[in-house]
Amino acid sequence: MTNVSNLIEDEEVNYEPQILLKKAHAATSSVGSATVVVAMLEKNGILKIANVGDCGLQIIRQGKINFSTSPQEHYFDCPYQLSSHEAGQTYLDAMVSEVELLEGDTIVMGSDGLFDNVFDHEIVSMISRFNDVAEAAKALATLANNHSKDTNFDSPYTIEARNRGNDIPLWKKALGMKLIGGKLDDITVIVGRVISS
Repeated sequence: MTNVSNLIEDEEVNYEPQILLKKAHAATSSVGSATVVVAMLEKNGILKIANVGDCGLQIIRQGKINFSTSPQEHYFDCPYQLSSHEAGQTYLDAMVSEVELLEGDTIVMGSDGLFDNVFDHEIVSMISRFNDVAEAAKALATLANNHSKDTNFDSPYTIEARNRGNDIPLWKKALGMKLIGGKLDDITVIVGRVISS
């Protein structure tokens, strides 16, 4: 992300988030892999988004989710990732979207630690409580962190796991048990709001 920040105004990038990912990934020397979402707002109000993996972006308009990226996975809990190894995904695998923003729209970007632990209706509700976007981001991160540690919380992650057939053994089900709890993970949240300049 440091490379993304350094290259954002690069002439070759030209408000194309997929090209930004290409250049930033090529300039990265760290070993490992990561999911990523980047968004670039053009002066005409168009938000351009490039997403690899299960990081996400939502646009909340008038108290409802107006747009949401979809996670990219090889299979459950194995997201696409940009990698320092040649065997990973590349910028070409990014899901690219464009959305026209309106004044008052709220943009929520986050790692899977947010979306695996906080339901959409909780995100919308939390956003509606704050005028300050930094406070909203902090509150969402805190909520995700609390849910991730709650072994009795039926999280979006565990619901999805059960829906995809990843569950506890039958003998535990016979005892009335079920797969439940938050998902401990990295949690990153960014919140922005569209205002007129």
